[in-house]
Amino acid sequence: MVPATVAPAVIANNDLLLQRNKSVTILQSFGDHVHNELVLLAPAGCFIPKSFTRRCADRNSHARLLSEAQRVRGAIYLADGAVRASQLTADGRHVQSSDYDSWHLLAVGGNGEVQGCARYRHLTGKVDFDDLAVRESWLARCDQWGRSLRAAVESEIGLAKQRGTAFSEVGGWAMVPEKRCTVAALRIAMATYSLAQILGGCVGISTATERHRSSSILRRIGGRPLEYGGTALPSYYDPQYRCRMEVLRFDSCSPVDSCRRLVEQLSKRLADVSVVVARDPADGRYAPPPPLVQWPAQPQFGWLT
Repeated sequence: MVPATVAPAVIANNDLLLQRNKSVTILQSFGDHVHNELVLLAPAGCFIPKSFTRRCADRNSHARLLSEAQRVRGAIYLADGAVRASQLTADGRHVQSSDYDSWHLLAVGGNGEVQGCARYRHLTGKVDFDDLAVRESWLARCDQWGRSLRAAVESEIGLAKQRGTAFSEVGGWAMVPEKRCTVAALRIAMATYSLAQILGGCVGISTATERHRSSSILRRIGGRPLEYGGTALPSYYDPQYRCRMEVLRFDSCSPVDSCRRLVEQLSKRLADVSVVVARDPADGRYAPPPPLVQWPAQPQFGWLT
């Protein structure tokens, strides 16, 4: 038996070692097999960073994969009670207009089947509140909070313009039940930050559900409540999706400290991921990648337990 005077120090050292080993294991699992467990869909005519070496212009493959992602999203939303069958297409797809001018991050299984997805809409140039999907949210229609939401979003758009970065909307996050609360689910959320960094950075928003702790997870990796006049906009019940929602803001340069190294690693690994483009842009539209942000040392992962 270890003497009582020594035990606390030994236990503390062992706990620290276990924590470090756990962090290393998580980092390794994030990097392992990224090239064949994640696929990016790029919208037609967008800038494609040269760092994406496995890009393929294939309209049919893009349409097939996007349709499969919409079908997976439709099945999950229907099972959750977030949509009705009448809101899906005849073949069960959940289709939104922003699907067609957005990037999509797809988690794929061993047979290439889509198991999860997230949508990243990278907007440059003139952006207006009425161009965004958030305008259709229940909060935007609320007499009490609608104006505050518009003003808060316009403030974030102004911040992006001031920095010379894009403004973005993230949405459509869905994972098949067996992949929820796994590295695959966290990876696809983290990869959104990495993709934004590779595309030059962004300030953005996400309308997130509280189902399956989705908004909680996004908060833990860097999402923050949208604010106006120093007051955080509240979460709200959205009768369209029949669940509580909240609008979060995020900055691709500011994931939480515990996730920075993961974002950095994924930014490097995304170069090995297949990028399927709806239509091959002209050579001049392949943009050189901006320098990667250098993050500090070892992250902590206590919140994953």
